[in-house]
Amino acid sequence: MRGATSAKWVAGAVIVAMAATACGTGKDDAGSKAGGNITVVLGEPQHGLVGQNTAESEGAEVLNALFTGLVSYDNKTNEPQLAAAESIESTDSKTWTIKVKDGFTFHNGEKVDAKSFVRAWNWGANQDNAAEGMPFFTKIEGSEELAPGKDKKPTAKELKGLKLVDEKTFTVTLKEPFSQFKTMLGYNAFYPLPEAFEADPKKFGEAPIGNGPFQMDGAWDHNKQIKIKRYDKYPAEGRAKLEGVTFKIYDNLDTAYNDLRSDNIQIVDKLPISAMATVSQEFGDRYIYKPESGVGYIGLPLEQNPEAFGKPEVRKAISMAIDREAITKTIFNGTRKPADDFISPIIPGYRKGALGEAGTYNPTKAKELLAQAGGVPGNKLELGYNADGGHKEWIEAVANQLKANLGIEVTAKPFTKFGDLLDDLGASKYKGAFRMAWVMDYPAAENYLRPIFSKVAIENGSNYGHYVNEEFESTLAAADKATDPAEGLKLYQKADDIIIKDLPYIPVFTYMSSSAYSKTVKNVEVDAQGRMDLAKVELN
Repeated sequence: MRGATSAKWVAGAVIVAMAATACGTGKDDAGSKAGGNITVVLGEPQHGLVGQNTAESEGAEVLNALFTGLVSYDNKTNEPQLAAAESIESTDSKTWTIKVKDGFTFHNGEKVDAKSFVRAWNWGANQDNAAEGMPFFTKIEGSEELAPGKDKKPTAKELKGLKLVDEKTFTVTLKEPFSQFKTMLGYNAFYPLPEAFEADPKKFGEAPIGNGPFQMDGAWDHNKQIKIKRYDKYPAEGRAKLEGVTFKIYDNLDTAYNDLRSDNIQIVDKLPISAMATVSQEFGDRYIYKPESGVGYIGLPLEQNPEAFGKPEVRKAISMAIDREAITKTIFNGTRKPADDFISPIIPGYRKGALGEAGTYNPTKAKELLAQAGGVPGNKLELGYNADGGHKEWIEAVANQLKANLGIEVTAKPFTKFGDLLDDLGASKYKGAFRMAWVMDYPAAENYLRPIFSKVAIENGSNYGHYVNEEFESTLAAADKATDPAEGLKLYQKADDIIIKDLPYIPVFTYMSSSAYSKTVKNVEVDAQGRMDLAKVELN
């Protein structure tokens, strides 16, 4: 979301809804309407539409249609598969040789070649550009020269670990072996960029030139819409069926769902809480319910507000005072599951019940722990959330539980947009607890740890709590170096155990995909990152 996905950080109710705005121009052999235009409902992205600077779900949704990375992920198994890459090979998990497929061009006609990826990665790795995806390039040799740290200037313009071999081929040398590097390459931080990007990166973000099945149809109309159209020179096997898509920017899920029910919108891939009790009966087999990669948290600003959240006993008390079962059943009608690990259940490395006592509802013990830790300043807490994502009900439920079970005053504070909350957290302006969620950038246990809780993710990642633990850092490093995948996974689980002990964030629930669509659309697929596969969608 993100991401992490940035992954992606999830606006929470990451919404993608679609509506037919024009009829097709005929029927194909399978009886579907050829072409046609639809509308996709979205939240306002946080930044310009550049893969290296997108760590939230709204921007990632659009980029997924505009760009094709070296690898993609199977919608059913989450296994990485070659996309823009012809091959990705290594004998030691440290030096990788990547060959780019023929046949891909950018939407301005530029050829997608090895230099397209090297250009993009060098830009993303340079701290002067302050890209959200910068931490993903720290594994590559020479990254410290491009990102030497606060109050220092880069001493190089290119990663020395990237070498062009020929037009189609480049090599990547990592600082240490990392067996999951190939899996990582489907994340949007590794998307290519055309030469045209270099002229004006900011302007590019308003109307990006990608290499995906869709291209921009005009510039981004902020807080209103983003329009895209089919790119007819995309390789035939992945070419979009639709003529165009409009991402209409909504700030209310109930409005989107009402549009679906009145046949103005054809697909909503995240439903409002108000729909949960009746959607399965109303839509029948047009209601999709399956596990997603997202984990919902209560985040804690450890460095910004140590008086309130600095003690692990306080954090554990808050966790044990939350009735996860009641929230997922009563508020979400079963469309969330109680979280019992920091790693999603659909990812290898997840362990059922890993949170242990900290994830077990026990209000009596929670109140005792809080009292022993000396309570919280003023006996008050604030809990921030973004109002554009359908979070009001569950956040207020958590606030009421903490008030009843811990005997403290808890105020729920709405932020108008998810980007507003992220901006205040990134600038260390907000010192209350906060609603947060993470959708995987790529399917690996490591992706639920480093992008959220590592030191490198404080300045240019998603460690909004500014959590630091040296044992966690060294355990992650050891896991990265493991050449045996099984041994590496055990070490990532050990790092997970350190997070469970410290509780820098409090996992509350894991996401289930809850989507609904009308009779007039088919081939609807939502991946584990909550993104629509728009290229496959057709009108009936």
